[in-house]
Amino acid sequence: MILKKGAEADLYLEDFKDVFGFDFYNEKVVIKKRVKKNYRINQIDGMIRGFRTVKEAKIINKAKSHGVFSPSLYLVDLKEKSIVMEYINGTRLKEYLSSKGLDREIGHQIGSSVGCMHKAGIIHGDLTTSNMILKDGKVYFIDFGLSEESEEIEKQGIDIHLLRQALESTHFDISEELFKIILEGYSKVLGQQKKEEILQRIEQIEKRGRYRKRD
Repeated sequence: MILKKGAEADLYLEDFKDVFGFDFYNEKVVIKKRVKKNYRINQIDGMIRGFRTVKEAKIINKAKSHGVFSPSLYLVDLKEKSIVMEYINGTRLKEYLSSKGLDREIGHQIGSSVGCMHKAGIIHGDLTTSNMILKDGKVYFIDFGLSEESEEIEKQGIDIHLLRQALESTHFDISEELFKIILEGYSKVLGQQKKEEILQRIEQIEKRGRYRKRD
């Protein structure tokens, strides 16, 4: 069953048994398959999709090993340019927050997890509440398709800046307070000084954005 069709990859929901030939507690899996680009030479396209598939799988595993809740990986198929992973059967944080409103514990979890990623040199690249799932009281991070490995303060600042923009766009009524709580969780992992450095960098990023708009 198709879950989502995207520009870079399609997502499918399948029974574990149908993929691997044996049952595993009636589990389902998500298959993320990178889309072939017809405008690229076949050999180059295969190399690019293969590289991005391996890169994403590597970063998901790295995030998980550093305490970030994310899907377990079952198979990386280089021939099909796909990743078979755990299906996180929970509630999208976007829907949860829209329904329940401000939740301090959830905010702290988001900040702590982003802090763990940045501490490990991981930039998620698409931090929105649509890419977070709440299951059993834990916030899981999904869709690492735009992620990369970097310890640059600029890229960390952009990661947090985009998260704030996503909150303002989707959860305007609680975005300001929720962002403060997220930063509290972030600073508990990386310290108050790092939090201040990130806020200063975000201010610089926003200033550059305003100058571009004037131009």
